[in-house]
Amino acid sequence: MLKRYVIILGFLLFAINPIQTTKAESVPKAVGSYVTTEDIIFDLVFPTIDKRVIKEYGDGPLFGWNWKRIVGISYNDNHSYDVAIRIVIPDKNREDLVMVRISPSCNNEKLNKLKCNHDFMVEVLDYKHMSQ
Repeated sequence: MLKRYVIILGFLLFAINPIQTTKAESVPKAVGSYVTTEDIIFDLVFPTIDKRVIKEYGDGPLFGWNWKRIVGISYNDNHSYDVAIRIVIPDKNREDLVMVRISPSCNNEKLNKLKCNHDFMVEVLDYKHMSQ
């Protein structure tokens, strides 16, 4: 009979006391993690547009340009995108339109290899000075 009480007491102690205790760490919430299509395109084309703006206006002290907005995006048959972007050059008080072609890599088996046969690249197709 005593053996039965010891077993029940042991079971109750086992059930009541936690075997392991862990302290949960709080994960900080990401601030500003909302990403738009314009953010993604800006990250892709920034170096290419920057080189072209420097070529157009030269590289001077405190020279820079600002992204204004995407004017249009069109899809091409060869799995590339033409993106028209309006930029502002504040030092020169000018506004320009840059047409950029973004060509993602064609390493997917589902793509037509006859039409899509390029690696990832970004190139400036056209650069227009909108304001004088």
